[in-house]
Amino acid sequence: MTAKQVLLAEPRGFCAGVDRAIEIVERALTKFGAPIYVRHEIVHNTYVVNDLKSKGAIFIEDLAEVPPGATLVFSAHGVSKAVQEEAAQRGFQVFDATCPLVTKVHVEVAKLAKEGYEFIMIGHKGHPEVEGTMGQLTSGIHLVEDIDDVQNVHPSQTEKLAVVTQTTLSVDDAADIAAAVRWRFPNVREPKQQDICYATQNRQDAIKVMSRQVDVVIVVGSPTSSNSNRLAELARKLGVPAYMVDTALDLKPEWLDHKLRVGLTAGASAPEVLVTEVIDRIRELGAVAVQRMDGVEETMKFPLPKGLKL
Repeated sequence: MTAKQVLLAEPRGFCAGVDRAIEIVERALTKFGAPIYVRHEIVHNTYVVNDLKSKGAIFIEDLAEVPPGATLVFSAHGVSKAVQEEAAQRGFQVFDATCPLVTKVHVEVAKLAKEGYEFIMIGHKGHPEVEGTMGQLTSGIHLVEDIDDVQNVHPSQTEKLAVVTQTTLSVDDAADIAAAVRWRFPNVREPKQQDICYATQNRQDAIKVMSRQVDVVIVVGSPTSSNSNRLAELARKLGVPAYMVDTALDLKPEWLDHKLRVGLTAGASAPEVLVTEVIDRIRELGAVAVQRMDGVEETMKFPLPKGLKL
């Protein structure tokens, strides 16, 4: 017995920040010609990165790999002050594809640091967004990955202490860690609006609704994608088996054995073409209907940097 119906999450896939980042690279390639250098993967999706490579983008981690006078794009995850300064010193033409919602966090950190604040950052060690945000300062920012980490934070003072969050975390996990921060530091300053982005929130909310209606969840997203991983984790926490696939080729038929309804969603960096291919694969395995969930309609759009008009 195999799947008979696919329930398609709404919303899913690309968010406004990812759309903008990809468009920045594509416009730079059109306007200035290949190669265009990009520091780190523009977004965490294998298909997107390979597609841009085929068009002439070169992805690097060290600015020493970029020749003098080249055009450089910073990825959607943001970069540290040190990387910004090095790029300026090397004289590159730079276009910043940092998601504006990540930039909002950077601006808040810079503003409060001038007022003497130290920071607790909730996030995953080694993630480029975390490195970029923590790299806005040379000191005074403490990373916590879970509730236990909160007990090991020792700021130099607690009168001026603020909390910031990686934008792609589990909403519920981040809330639990933030509660632990408030318990230990009752006077901690929190952002006026939560740092977790609208797209992360919306996709997780859709999983919460979907998980009550399906027997298994498939998440289209690359292993490096934080927000995609959080979607699969959330479904599992809600008691539903969940699997991530980079492409339709990763889908294993046994995942669908005795599963009559399959929930399908995609992380914010996964293109719709991959979702369509996964649907086609599930149809090959026996599904006869695709139903779209009701969900939030996202209309957010971010402006492009100056200098990229075609």
